[in-house]
Amino acid sequence: MKRLTRTLLLLAGVAAEAAAQGGRDEEFYLPGRFNWTFLERYPEAARLFNGFDYGHAVLYETLVTKPNAPVSELEDREFNFLVGDLLRRPPRFAVAEEAIMPNYSRMAWRAKMMFERAHVLHRQIYDAHADERLSEAERHALVERLTDHYLADRRYAFTDRPKAMELMDDQYFSQVFRQRYPKFNGLIWAYHWLQVGLYESLIEEPDSASRRAGLRDNLARFWAMTDQPPSRLPSVMPMTSAVAPQFSRHHPRAAVIFDNLHMMHDIISDILASPKVAGADKAKVIGEALDEFQDGGKNVVDMEHWWMMADHMGGVAKMGGVAGRKGQRP
Repeated sequence: MKRLTRTLLLLAGVAAEAAAQGGRDEEFYLPGRFNWTFLERYPEAARLFNGFDYGHAVLYETLVTKPNAPVSELEDREFNFLVGDLLRRPPRFAVAEEAIMPNYSRMAWRAKMMFERAHVLHRQIYDAHADERLSEAERHALVERLTDHYLADRRYAFTDRPKAMELMDDQYFSQVFRQRYPKFNGLIWAYHWLQVGLYESLIEEPDSASRRAGLRDNLARFWAMTDQPPSRLPSVMPMTSAVAPQFSRHHPRAAVIFDNLHMMHDIISDILASPKVAGADKAKVIGEALDEFQDGGKNVVDMEHWWMMADHMGGVAKMGGVAGRKGQRP
């Protein structure tokens, strides 16, 4: 945990710099008694997401500050630290990502904020579906209210229209990161599989004990993916419609938002890793990609196509499989 300690020591300096620059459009969770329910009931899963945030942050900061670093910097050193140390004992509290990736945050603050807002939506939806004081109908209605609240902030919201996969796979900088860093890329995809997959257990299981068992099974599947990397890690970006079909039927707007978010994670990794994008141009190209993923009027596919997209990409098995215990049943 020495790296995490060292990172936290940077926080005071970064906070002072942020204060000197004025407001940064920070926003807290939508108020409600449901907040923090997921952490209270399922801390082993909720705290893991704090480790995921660290993984995303150290990835971007490394690509920005060490563009010529050997592949082993991420594929071995950081990957082994994450899988063998940090994720095994994840932080108890949310990670201040700007303290871990100060250079990336300065270069792409809007991207950082868009990811953060979408991650807040992720966590509040866990809270909504984990709150057993609410009826099933009330939980689903709350998720739709949370989605409305998220989309109302047009500065940082991803569109809820599904974007064409060509934006991730067929641009001049595409697929560089996954080809050069297959282990770290697969780990990011395993993160995304779990992030949407946990919704399935919260929704499909009928009682508290079954939900806990379902989440425990999904966590075990995540850890199995990290064994003998990259052979068991997802080889295709997990699609929410395929990995979490029950969640996607109940909340298609949120499911599409999360797919667009995860595509943008891949796109930014490619932009930062690609030698075809000059260092001086990377912030501009990232900004253009963000504009694209906030625009629901172009390069979108219809919902029927979105539901079939996983098959076109090679099938859900390559994405980690259908989440939830029902996904494991014949």
